[in-house]
Amino acid sequence: MIRKLRSGEYRLYSRKVNPKTGRRRNLGTFKSRAAAEKHERDVQYFKRQ
Repeated sequence: MIRKLRSGEYRLYSRKVNPKTGRRRNLGTFKSRAAAEKHERDVQYFKRQ
């Protein structure tokens, strides 16, 4: 899940909520939405390896 921050950057969050904290895990912050989407695809790929 990608959200735009006030600073104009985009942050990638995990799809599931972390049961320990009750929030979504931060999977990285990126300058552009395209970069965040690329990283999300990379994460999904490696989850299947």
